Amino acid sequence: MSEQIILNADPRERTGSNKARVIRNIDGMVPAIIYGAEKDSLNIKLRLNELTKASQDELFYTQVLIIKTGELEEKVVLKELQKDPAKGRFLHADFQRVSSKTKLKVVIPVNFTNEEECEGVKNEGGVINKSIREIEILCSAGDIPESIEVDVQNLALGSAIRLSELNLPKGSEIPGLDESTDQMIVSINAPKAVVEEEPIPADGEEVQEGDADEDASDEDSTEESE
Repeated sequence: MSEQIILNADPRERTGSNKARVIRNIDGMVPAIIYGAEKDSLNIKLRLNELTKASQDELFYTQVLIIKTGELEEKVVLKELQKDPAKGRFLHADFQRVSSKTKLKVVIPVNFTNEEECEGVKNEGGVINKSIREIEILCSAGDIPESIEVDVQNLALGSAIRLSELNLPKGSEIPGLDESTDQMIVSINAPKAVVEEEPIPADGEEVQEGDADEDASDEDSTEESE
């Protein structure tokens, strides 16, 4: 299991767009809010360097985070991270409180394993076609997986794995999955044949020897007929 991401925060009494600009430009921090779990919302500000570092980790967007404000410790998930599209700086962050029983919809990356040992590739010359690289699942906040493992070792040429065939972590499910929404995740396909086309001579190019002989024969036939 990877190390849990921890962010340190300070209470934020100032609210409003003008005061948020002061927090960003003068304090060098990022305004944020924590809400949910039938508790009062908590206005905070985060250290820019910590938030920047955390945002570079894929788990920041899918795992339960810990935010420490003094002696107060909150378990949260990121709900929204606003960013200035022109300057790229963080503007605001929204976090939702969770407990181990809280059910969340999260998008989890798919991790394909044993690709080099895949039967359809190694023994039958096929190629792996990955149709889905991340999956939305519904699971408890305390059991969010880092990734969904898809083992392709035993896939033969022409075979595939669909969403309905996944071994999801206990207590997890794919919301709304039925026959109409079931999708292919990965398949082993035959390689596409490469057809080489004959080059077309450009204007002014020399005529090939065979073509020259045919042209000469046509001229002789014309003279004889005359």
